[in-house]
Amino acid sequence: MKTIFEKDKSLHSKPLFKGEIEFNKRTSPLNLPDMSELEVMRHFKELSDRNFCVEKGFYPLGSCTMKYNPRVNEQVTRDENFLNLHPLQSDTDSQGALEIMYDLEQMLKIITGMDAITLQPCAGAHGEFCAMSIVKKYFLQKNDLKRKKVIIPDNAHGTNPMSAKMNGFDCIEVKSDVSGGVDIKELENIINTYGDEIAAIMMTNPNTLGLYDENILKISDLMHKNGSLLYYDGANLNAVMGHTNPRLMGFDIVHLNLHKTFSTPHGGGGPGAGPVGVVEKLKDYLPTPTIEFDGEKYFRNYNKPYSIGKVSTYYGNFSVLVKAYTYILMMAKDLKNASTDAVLCANYIKEKLKKYYKLPYNRACMHEFVLSGDLQKEKGVSTLQIAKRLMDSNCHPPTVYFPLIVHEAMMIEPTESESKEVLDNFINIMIEIAKEVDSDPESFENYPSKTPVSKADETLAARHLNVKYEFNN
Repeated sequence: MKTIFEKDKSLHSKPLFKGEIEFNKRTSPLNLPDMSELEVMRHFKELSDRNFCVEKGFYPLGSCTMKYNPRVNEQVTRDENFLNLHPLQSDTDSQGALEIMYDLEQMLKIITGMDAITLQPCAGAHGEFCAMSIVKKYFLQKNDLKRKKVIIPDNAHGTNPMSAKMNGFDCIEVKSDVSGGVDIKELENIINTYGDEIAAIMMTNPNTLGLYDENILKISDLMHKNGSLLYYDGANLNAVMGHTNPRLMGFDIVHLNLHKTFSTPHGGGGPGAGPVGVVEKLKDYLPTPTIEFDGEKYFRNYNKPYSIGKVSTYYGNFSVLVKAYTYILMMAKDLKNASTDAVLCANYIKEKLKKYYKLPYNRACMHEFVLSGDLQKEKGVSTLQIAKRLMDSNCHPPTVYFPLIVHEAMMIEPTESESKEVLDNFINIMIEIAKEVDSDPESFENYPSKTPVSKADETLAARHLNVKYEFNN
């Protein structure tokens, strides 16, 4: 059967219909190899096998909470009733989906202590942006237009200042004290200096050092007395579920990472989900539509005059929400145990390794902790080289060089997913690496040596980007 192009060559470079874009048909064969389906599948299977994932080995990537994603979550999401549901279907035809979203909101309200939740944001940083948009709208509605400054700790995630700046706020950095928390005296000086210009403080608790800020109630009291809001970066919620919550710490607004705390997959740029929760005085500013229940049916409510508006197409990434919903139902009260085990695993590794690596903050950590490679650096081996060496032992490297306030930082987060045997194996590898630094530091120039791609010239790659394949003509 001939195509319309083969029937009439005059159409090759003309729009087919009024208003259609112009496009052309290739006149020369595409330079691709002639391969069978089996050969193609083997090629892509080989590429897949080269990727490292949590199912392949230990993945202690600090700040990312790379816990295992249970297969049951995927199975539930792939139910045909979910797969075939269209976002433009009426509320009447979508009662099951709306009920799941409504119930997930109620669960997240209990976990965070917040009074209202939106599931719309499609990632953690998107949730941050949504949260700071609500902060902006709150003060705008109060006609408090001078509040243009946001306080951010020096150990914050890099997305925090960007989310604030994108909403028109100026950022003020507050330093950490010797125990790794917010320096209260400096915070008081900032408040005394800028007073009613301060809109909010953005905090993670426990912070990116893996340390719980024991002054959090004093901080929230200082901010609230100043008329300011407290924003909670929920990236580290996996450390405190069931033990405390952002509301008890004094926070007014929180974003969550469903792909961290609630086991929905990472990777590939998404899809993700970054729900935002707020206290009562902020709920009118949540994005539209909100999901509501009138006692008989669930419905999407667009009638929110003070809302910041939509922040996502339709109502966020529904399949990701179903995975988180499944995980929470499956875990129930064991969510508290997940946090307990995550904290236990991190402290276990920390205590075993602090004899071999510098520990900047020698106190009990939460779900993650930060070591420094300073001792190894003195012998000519950098943290990056230690990370490359780990790759040869079937371990994903921890987060390195973050937070920036720790020199040669290694942020290690084992999560609750791993067995003691896996943790012991990682500990032994790290001890072995420390001993290798002492005995043969020159060998670290050659790692990784067992991975599909060996040591790369990262400087050359950064300066001469080549992100596409060039066909040979």
